[in-house]
Amino acid sequence: MKNKFIHTNAGIIPPVPTILNEKHKFDRDGMELLINNLIDKGVHGLFFLGTAGEFNQFNAEEREEIAEFCIRYTDGRLPVWIGTGSNTTAEAIRLTQHAARSGATGVVVINPYYCKLSDESLFAHYAAIAEASTLPLMLYNFPALTGQDLSPSLVRRLAVRYAHVVGIKETVDQLSHIRQMILTVKEVNPAFAVFCGFDEYLLPTLAAGGAGAIAASANFAPQLMLGLYKSYQNNDLPEVLEYHQKLIQIPPLYALDEPFIPTIKEAVRLAGLSVPTFSHSPANPWDDGKEQQLKQIFDKAGITFSGNFGE
Repeated sequence: MKNKFIHTNAGIIPPVPTILNEKHKFDRDGMELLINNLIDKGVHGLFFLGTAGEFNQFNAEEREEIAEFCIRYTDGRLPVWIGTGSNTTAEAIRLTQHAARSGATGVVVINPYYCKLSDESLFAHYAAIAEASTLPLMLYNFPALTGQDLSPSLVRRLAVRYAHVVGIKETVDQLSHIRQMILTVKEVNPAFAVFCGFDEYLLPTLAAGGAGAIAASANFAPQLMLGLYKSYQNNDLPEVLEYHQKLIQIPPLYALDEPFIPTIKEAVRLAGLSVPTFSHSPANPWDDGKEQQLKQIFDKAGITFSGNFGE
């Protein structure tokens, strides 16, 4: 029997890529390797079927299959958060209730995208999901991809109304937004957890009272984010700054290609974990030019890489 986790809703939580085989089907063996590696590295939780997990490329049945597998295989070794956001309220409710039945710690729910919604429509969408399940729910704000921001005032309303709306993943390239989210929502719920979604914002998020990070580099360089987080907890400022200087070298990695999901998978491979790196189309094929740029970023961030391109 494995030791069960102590849920704290804080720390470093990688948004885990979904491993696919050469036929672009879910690769269970590769997923097991990645899950075990992340647990061994000491991360504080796992988030499946987020942006890096290509949630938008799977139908509801496939998302349920992947969620079930990841929850079952993790087997209580860490908290497991499942992305259940959808363009339709009904599907988001379905996926959230499925995650609850399957034993997830909680769900992370991105807002509908393509059609812009009023704050009242957004509130009604999230309220319906919250009322359909008592599972802990984290909001997911990524306006660069959804086209719409979740404002601190909206999040505050939800946190006041629903005690199990427990946090938010703030993937916003604006420190003032993260700061305002922390100050506005924690005023009515001190336990509300605000996670940054971009690697280089971990330090200022913690300094403002945030909970940690749900950022992609935790998949291929967890030692950097974990190092900064632990150093911050220990009040070791010189070490905090050392890790921060390395983390700020990582963001150019996400600009190597669009979408950035294949780059994350290739970074996991380059860091030494032999997993397939296939992604759903219309992602571009990986090439030697991007490989060399990725290695240069690893060098600047002090990340050890192994293997050669094409192996």
